Amino acid sequence: MKNSAIEIYDERARDLLASDAKLEKLATGCIWSEGAVWMHEDNSVLWSDIPNNRMMRWHPDEGASVWRDQVEFTNGHYREADGSLLHCSHGQRAVIRTRFGPNLSQPVDEIVVDHYHGRRLNSPNDVVVKSDGTIWFSDPPYGILSDYEGHQSAQEMRGCYVFRFDPRDKTLDVMTDLLICPNGLAFSPDESLLYVSDTSKIPHGDAGFHNIRVFDVAGGRSLTNARVFATIADEEGLPDGFRLDSRGWVFTSSAIGIQVFHPDGTRLALIHVPEKVANLTFGGENRDTMYIVASTSLYRIKVNAHGIQRP
Repeated sequence: MKNSAIEIYDERARDLLASDAKLEKLATGCIWSEGAVWMHEDNSVLWSDIPNNRMMRWHPDEGASVWRDQVEFTNGHYREADGSLLHCSHGQRAVIRTRFGPNLSQPVDEIVVDHYHGRRLNSPNDVVVKSDGTIWFSDPPYGILSDYEGHQSAQEMRGCYVFRFDPRDKTLDVMTDLLICPNGLAFSPDESLLYVSDTSKIPHGDAGFHNIRVFDVAGGRSLTNARVFATIADEEGLPDGFRLDSRGWVFTSSAIGIQVFHPDGTRLALIHVPEKVANLTFGGENRDTMYIVASTSLYRIKVNAHGIQRP
């Protein structure tokens, strides 16, 4: 029985969705939803509603609510090994950490990093944590271009970079300056590869635009051998945020839904979503439920895949 929620382009994705799997809308009423993150302690999802300057929460028993207001235009999020929550803050032009008390109570924020060689960051956009505890994040200018998703400000950085921050010695290093607007990023399951999306609308040499690039991670701390992994067609929008599963399959946002790519670069499938998708995360006890943030709403769908988001 064919499932209308998905288009299959390669037989390897034939069983990605069960025949009865359905896309569910869990919440709506946002302006631009971003940065979904699974909170395993209470089976909830947090996400950003960037122009409304708030973070939302959805819980299976309580539905949707405003988790925190006036959050300085947070975008992407990721959990650290100790359960702390990292935020990319457009408004503070910083990566922020929230530490929790018991049962996610008493959240307290601190700035992780906000300057590079004396210059303010642009507006950190998305973030991942490597198993060694280092924090990798993208820094395009979207939060300083206007007051819509941050505070309009002059750009102090000479470019838009992917950074690596080491909490142990507080060093911040540029990993690559090859992308015009680096955005979503994620490691392969064995952390030998880093994928980064470029959401620039300007063609960039033979790399084109609307693409995801992949780098080899050399020695666990530098990037080499940059190449284009996948390109999203212009009429299909941008590859913004994305996540990988335990097989290394890439699940990326686009204007028409979640596009799924094999590690060899083959497009495997398209999961239809009725709104423009910004990001996603895997949640549930087995990390086999995909939570999708798309324009005004939060969606979910059960998949035959297991996310590798940590912890």
